[in-house]
Amino acid sequence: MKTRKSPLSLAGTGVFTIIGVVYILPILIVLMNSFKEKVYINKQPFKLPDSKTLAGIENYITAIDKYELLSAVGWTVFITVGSVFVILICTSMCAWYITRITSRFTKLIYLLCVFSMVVPFQMVMFTLSLVADRTGLRTPWGIIIIYLGFGAGLAVFMFCGFVKSIPLEIEEAAMIDGCTPLRTFFSVVLPIMKPTYISVGILETMWIWNDFLLPYLVLDLNKYKTISIAIQYMKGSYGRVDMGAVMAALILAVIPVIIFYLSCQKHIIKGVAAGAVKG
Repeated sequence: MKTRKSPLSLAGTGVFTIIGVVYILPILIVLMNSFKEKVYINKQPFKLPDSKTLAGIENYITAIDKYELLSAVGWTVFITVGSVFVILICTSMCAWYITRITSRFTKLIYLLCVFSMVVPFQMVMFTLSLVADRTGLRTPWGIIIIYLGFGAGLAVFMFCGFVKSIPLEIEEAAMIDGCTPLRTFFSVVLPIMKPTYISVGILETMWIWNDFLLPYLVLDLNKYKTISIAIQYMKGSYGRVDMGAVMAALILAVIPVIIFYLSCQKHIIKGVAAGAVKG
């Protein structure tokens, strides 16, 4: 027998459908304009491409060749993958340690990690730029260390919540079988933490991939550019912008992270819920 939906449920569905359309519509407009001749993008931004306005893949070729977008994508992938890997390994081990070892020192580390989540980036950005310049961190390898510092707060907080839900007896059994602390972590604890690993990985990936300000302040822009910076550099003299190439570049920047998010989105709620079992 079919269950009849209540008016409140139908209203909720309608509201969320409208919100979904509002979020998706700008992406569709950018996608549509990325195939238009640049002269028609400003004149007819909401009109579908036709035989007169269609530019094909010319905008994408311009973005890749003229503005060296592939190089920017390569550095963005390197920085994102490297930063997320370092954040996941270091913060999960830190969370496991400060959860299992109860002392004033571990409590202080946890409080510092949580406190770092509420410190505005604008408060430290100029000092950070100066320190990065003096310590040689103005490279893709150096910025990975900086991302570890800024991404540790949320990651440690989420991992700590999940580690508290893991029965201590499992780790004790591994220790009795002769496992060292490192082997216990990598062989026993890490596989159990998989849902939170995926959740933290998704959140950190979306943040780092789309980040503009931190790479702009830290990286040596004469040698390295991320995709967000490369798009900003598409602005020519006197503020002139090749809108067709910009639209194509935006699509190339957005598609990978959308695909990544859609393929992993079910793990976000699972991981957050798993970390909220015990507080």
